[in-house]
Amino acid sequence: MPSAESCGAEAILLASDPSAAIASYVPLFVHALVVAGAVSALIVISLLLGPRRRTAPKGMPYESGTSTPGTARQRFSVHFYLVAMLFILFDVEAVFLFAWAVKARSLGMAGLATVSLFVGVLGLGLAYAWRKGALAWEAQA
Repeated sequence: MPSAESCGAEAILLASDPSAAIASYVPLFVHALVVAGAVSALIVISLLLGPRRRTAPKGMPYESGTSTPGTARQRFSVHFYLVAMLFILFDVEAVFLFAWAVKARSLGMAGLATVSLFVGVLGLGLAYAWRKGALAWEAQA
């Protein structure tokens, strides 16, 4: 592993010689060109070899095995978006809990207290949303 002095000397060398700084990016540019070439080649091969039979059933929208009942301009209830936002909120909570679980032993009791507070606040939020009927899917009067 390079020492701090050698890294500092390398930075000074790169700053004093612009061609050395540009040369350090050559592998990145080569990689980008190879990736762009591979993607372009795969797209061209797909266009050349792929079937082009367009039929009416293939052009129709398809969702879970059924035809779409309405148009793309169909309005949705605000309740649908509320449930979606609550799902995202509690999904992100699970990500934070997983990160805590990975480091649980090293965090000790302070980490347990912190995550308990976190889960408690989210539990209160869930109880509030439940009490207000945000999770009830049937039609509200």
